[in-house]
Amino acid sequence: MTKNGSGWQFDNSYTRLPDVFYATVLPEKAPSPALIICNDALAKSIGLHVDALQSEQGIDELAGNKIPDGAHPIAQAYAGHQFGHFTMLGDGRAVLLGEQLTPTGERLDIQLKGGGPTPFSRGGDGRAGLGPMLREYIMSEAMHGLGIPTTRSLAVVVTGSPVYREEILAGAVLTRVAASHIRVGTFQYAAARQVVEDLQALADYTIERHYPTVASQANPYVAFFEEVMDRQAQLLAKWQCVGFIHGVMNTDNMAVSGETIDYGPCAFMDTYDPATVFSSIDRQSRYAFGNQPGIAEWNLARFAETLLPLFDTDTEKAVGIAEQLLSQFGERFHHHWLAGMRNKLGLFNEEQADGQLIKELLQLMQAHKADFTNTFRALTLGEFSELQMASSEEFKTWHSRWKERRARQEQSEEAVLQLMKNNNPNIIPRNHRMEEALDAATKGDLSVMEHFLAALKNPYAYTEDQKPYIQPADPETPYFTYCGT
Repeated sequence: MTKNGSGWQFDNSYTRLPDVFYATVLPEKAPSPALIICNDALAKSIGLHVDALQSEQGIDELAGNKIPDGAHPIAQAYAGHQFGHFTMLGDGRAVLLGEQLTPTGERLDIQLKGGGPTPFSRGGDGRAGLGPMLREYIMSEAMHGLGIPTTRSLAVVVTGSPVYREEILAGAVLTRVAASHIRVGTFQYAAARQVVEDLQALADYTIERHYPTVASQANPYVAFFEEVMDRQAQLLAKWQCVGFIHGVMNTDNMAVSGETIDYGPCAFMDTYDPATVFSSIDRQSRYAFGNQPGIAEWNLARFAETLLPLFDTDTEKAVGIAEQLLSQFGERFHHHWLAGMRNKLGLFNEEQADGQLIKELLQLMQAHKADFTNTFRALTLGEFSELQMASSEEFKTWHSRWKERRARQEQSEEAVLQLMKNNNPNIIPRNHRMEEALDAATKGDLSVMEHFLAALKNPYAYTEDQKPYIQPADPETPYFTYCGT
């Protein structure tokens, strides 16, 4: 562990795994790096010195021009099912500097995304455009504000080199902070190599890093899988409760830590429809909003397959264990989702008919093409002037049943209001506002993005400065997102 002027305190425990899991690589030099945005609050919280980080040397570190003392830059190897098809992959445009040891005892990956080609680039240039990197910055920080486990964004710098995609873009590097970048695909990579010792080394390392309490269980690998499964069930429930669509839930984009990772063609849903897809590359709607819990279960099945040799040396017994574990996912997800939806409706206790009450509301929303976020905002505040379905007899009937349900609990109306405010965001990073901020930023005006980020910092605050961001875009205007590569 080495400390430097910016406050970096790096360790490199991942490099103590067998070297098949990574390749040592240096980031590509940036000819004229310049800082676009720095997350001062995050920097301070992980032990960094903001002034030093924003100095010429600090910017060189964020651009990859100068390797901080103690860092050991690597590109991680992994595999993945991409839209259902298995492929050997790896960090094609990301360099992991190492793990920051924070003042609170956390161990966090520090990764430069867009840092140039690596041995896993497969012919790509390894670079990233400014727009997509700012998009990940905004989305990940918005998710953090919503209270959803996520990677974080520390800084974005422009490199001074152009990036060639459908058009010429300004090159940029995002510094990403994560609990780790160990993915389901990392385990698939280990399993595909069929070296059980390497697989076990990866599993033991991941358990020690993320789930140390399971090490003492009779079968720590079974307990490990259960913990990962439950974190994914909780994560997916949180996504579904705010209308978040990841867009590319490949197995290499599922972090075993339970964080949301890899913000490519993601977006938030405006009009409620489980079939909603924004990704330009998801032509079969595999990763539509309503499919996300099922895809998570499918990804976990692939994860379970990698762990079979560790579940039991008898393959038949191992498969039986995996099947029994996986059969629990649906119930676990539904439990977490139902709890989240009860909170959104101000329900403190549980009644058997709650699921039907929620289902009927969602059906009304879909039938009336209601805005997901603003419907729950209207229910929270009791303001229905802009809620078109509020005038329908079906909604009035539902609303009466909801009020009767709330009356059967002992909590005050003030407590109900606070519970709903705490679980129904006043704003989300709406797609048209996102594009507005990115368009201005890539043209040199950062103020639009800065105001947007300030409003998104606490989406449950219900403040005046959030009002400009409440209205959805014209529903007749189609919206597509792209992966940035």
